[in-house]
Amino acid sequence: MRRAFAAALLAPLLLGGAAAYPSPDDVLARAPANAWAALDPASTLYMDLPAGRVVILLAPGFAPKTVANIKQLVAARYFDNSSIVRSQDNYVVQWSQEDKAKKATNAKLKGTAEFERPIWPPNLVHLPDHDTYAPITGFDGDFAAGSDGKSEWLLHCYGSVGAGRDNAPDSGSGVELYAVTGQAPRQLDRNITLVGRVVQGMDLLSSLPRGGSAQGAYMGFYQSPSQYTQIKSIRLASELPPAQRLKLEYLKPGTPSFTAYVEARRNRRNDWFVHPAGAIDACNIPLSVRGAR
Repeated sequence: MRRAFAAALLAPLLLGGAAAYPSPDDVLARAPANAWAALDPASTLYMDLPAGRVVILLAPGFAPKTVANIKQLVAARYFDNSSIVRSQDNYVVQWSQEDKAKKATNAKLKGTAEFERPIWPPNLVHLPDHDTYAPITGFDGDFAAGSDGKSEWLLHCYGSVGAGRDNAPDSGSGVELYAVTGQAPRQLDRNITLVGRVVQGMDLLSSLPRGGSAQGAYMGFYQSPSQYTQIKSIRLASELPPAQRLKLEYLKPGTPSFTAYVEARRNRRNDWFVHPAGAIDACNIPLSVRGAR
């Protein structure tokens, strides 16, 4: 399968009369309607900040128990008036509820170490390129994933969302979440539960003021609550009337358009590029999300 996919990537790809080597934008513009899939409103979170909305697609197929906890917390309005308490340069932002009563109520919520899962079914669309951290990488649904042929796990790419934990592997229940805002920290793969990825609004998170040594803080945590960014609320899209939901869809892995998109990213052949790379890391393929048409 991996060799066949590589051959498909390397073949000239004609989309609706386009040139043999279209740009990534050309591929997306010409992708037919059936190459796109709508985001599931039951697994889509809207995190509303003073500056705007961050949209997070959850991955219950990879972390079912932790995602169930997050949905429970959202339904209980746990994250209303919570805060972004950490912004570490080239790493992550992290948010939690600082209200002592809310924290105490959910302190015993059970965590689960959902770092990887058996391959079921084998939906991973392989990349042909070598990866430092995993024997195989590719895409499963709307998520970058790795595999050793037996198990499968999500990758810590830019925009990935995970459940913070203490030293105990099963201590991440979902009461504290983070999003990757720096260069992919892949050493965290299979060491912490990833629960989804940001599909819109990353600019609102990556541009937050940094905590850190300049303020005497530790690992990007802010020293004072006055530095926090308030989270007004987090809601599941399915909680809102259909007319109030954002109509978003993603390019489906495994389609000819997705194959062409990956190749256009692997080998940039417009006039500016002198040497097409001929390879790419899974985290350097931004999974495309657009407004439904």
